[in-house]
Amino acid sequence: MAASGHVGIPVGVHVVLVRDGRVLMMRRAGTGFFDGLFSLPGGHVEPGESVRMTAVRELREELGLALDPQGLRMLGVVHRLSDSNRIDFFLAAAQWSGEPRICEPHKCDRLDWFSRDALPADSVPYVRRALEAGAGPWILELGW
Repeated sequence: MAASGHVGIPVGVHVVLVRDGRVLMMRRAGTGFFDGLFSLPGGHVEPGESVRMTAVRELREELGLALDPQGLRMLGVVHRLSDSNRIDFFLAAAQWSGEPRICEPHKCDRLDWFSRDALPADSVPYVRRALEAGAGPWILELGW
């Protein structure tokens, strides 16, 4: 928005997949951003994408899964002050096609399913807070 002088806020999308009461988490590796910590699958919204379109693309790229964008349910939003002002959307996928696998080994070195009451201690802090917030809808403001 050049006319107003405002800089855009980076927007992230995270997808919660649950199987047998457990949440799928990925351990980040080689990205320079929270490497060695578990997070949810997802990524940044690209130009021309909606939040749901981003979720579909990221799960295809990261895990080899196919999602129906209409099957995604909003859980909540994290507005956080990190290296910059950031917004992260958290969505739940009721169903998907395919078996999750590491499709980007240069960004992820482990997949595992965790019980919500036994999330790994080595999780990305704001992602852990979002998972602890529950079924939603909710909004968390962190780091302000």
